[in-house]
Amino acid sequence: MAFHAAVPNTVGRLGSLLEAFLPWLGLAVPMLLVVALLRRSATALVALLLPVAVWANLFGGLLLPEDGGPHDITVIQHNVSDENTDPAGTAEALIDAGPELIALEELTSSALPLYERTLAPTYPYHAVEGTVGLWSKYPLADVRPLDIKPRGIGEGWNRGLRSSAHTPWGEVAVHVAHLPSVRLRLSGFDSGYRDESARLLGEAIAAEELDEVILLGDLNGTVDDRGLAPVTSQMNPPTRDFAFSWPAAFPVSRIDHVMTRSATVTDVRTLPATGSDHLPIAVGIRLAS
Repeated sequence: MAFHAAVPNTVGRLGSLLEAFLPWLGLAVPMLLVVALLRRSATALVALLLPVAVWANLFGGLLLPEDGGPHDITVIQHNVSDENTDPAGTAEALIDAGPELIALEELTSSALPLYERTLAPTYPYHAVEGTVGLWSKYPLADVRPLDIKPRGIGEGWNRGLRSSAHTPWGEVAVHVAHLPSVRLRLSGFDSGYRDESARLLGEAIAAEELDEVILLGDLNGTVDDRGLAPVTSQMNPPTRDFAFSWPAAFPVSRIDHVMTRSATVTDVRTLPATGSDHLPIAVGIRLAS
């Protein structure tokens, strides 16, 4: 837990695999406690204090009530799933949370009209590129696709967009991205496409001319995963938290993210399940005045 960055990624990307489920390493503590009690070993009990201290240092604070202070806007990030059978109900659930910005991924040609029709009365401005979209209460401008397609993926793969939103606090760049999925194979943790797409996304963020940037997306990795370093190194990701978003039936990891540059994330929470295999993520953001 403490030195996960030292685990090499050269063989099967084991380091990234470990970092995808880092908080769950704490489950080793109760297992070791049982063994220590069965062996009646005082030495083992004392030694157990080390992993307990490490876990508490990394994640213990997340068990305490969080007060990140006031926020200016609320945004929602949600992979709605291309197998969602209730797009209208999903859209209505997101509206009920009252965000100013909504980013959606895995939009299909058949479901898109339902999302557009349901969201339009509350969010008059929206942009869609490929399978990702952005809905806003603020006017949008300079909408264009983000080129985050890795080499080797066929034409027609378009899962990124960039727009600017005219907010009461000034112009804010909004990037929406859906990075490629990762797979656990016999050869190890297959994240090559995801890592290349993260590099391209990082380059796009570095080239962004507006100071304030909000990134929303399904990045298929946690903030600890070194494969996302080209992105996380430039942004202000929220601290580690237990707002796990995937899979919706039993969330074990948060791969859906809202990150900022020159702005502050004040709180992160999950919303109730929709028709997707991901939970929606609602985030408060304080913009620079």
